[in-house]
Amino acid sequence: MSIKNEALPNRDVVLIKINGGTFLAVACDSAGGVGEKERDVVKVSPYITGRFTCRVALMELLAIGAKPLTLTATISCEPSPTGEGLLKGIKDELSACGLDDIPFAVSTEKNIPTCQTALGVTTIGIASEAELRMGKTKSGDIIYCLGVPKVGNEVFLDDPDIADAMAVKRLLAFSEVHDIIPVGSRGIKGEVEHLAAVSGLSVRWERFLPVNTEKSAGPSTCVVFTAPAGLEIKGLRPVFRLGTLA
Repeated sequence: MSIKNEALPNRDVVLIKINGGTFLAVACDSAGGVGEKERDVVKVSPYITGRFTCRVALMELLAIGAKPLTLTATISCEPSPTGEGLLKGIKDELSACGLDDIPFAVSTEKNIPTCQTALGVTTIGIASEAELRMGKTKSGDIIYCLGVPKVGNEVFLDDPDIADAMAVKRLLAFSEVHDIIPVGSRGIKGEVEHLAAVSGLSVRWERFLPVNTEKSAGPSTCVVFTAPAGLEIKGLRPVFRLGTLA
């Protein structure tokens, strides 16, 4: 596998070779108009916005096999109360993923009043070339989906039908699992078709699909992954078979 210092195609991740076979990995996510401010479109607490924005950036990093080292939180709102709520969500998401001690930098808007919630989270990690989970998909692999695509007001924190960062970590424990891709706004179909294209393969979709493959998955409420036929994924639900790559 040859990896250049570049952004991965259509992924919010950049890999930078720092020495030998070691790579720095940088991933990011942003949220705007999601909170409790006057002009927010989706009305949820800043805490929820902080958790899900942090979650997406972590999932992107973990999905390629990188170990998170630090993150930044760019808060385009006042430090209190919105900033405090966002930061509490970020800290609790890190804790839920077993990353309580990870250091991070924070910036808030202290000069200009804002009428919408806006947050950007960047995660930085490290991985050896041998640890990277990308470019592993092979002809004959089955395409699976973990979680259900949901967006906007459909999304809530304790929904058992959505994926999270810990689910990605559990998938990484299966050596048979090849590529893992968090699904975002372009939906399952877009992610699978792109994976097939970069792998030089084509998709044979199941005749009856159990989820809407064209729907946005919002804050990565589902992930697609590839593995050989016959793999048993225990302890993770819901998992759906979507098709075959050939």
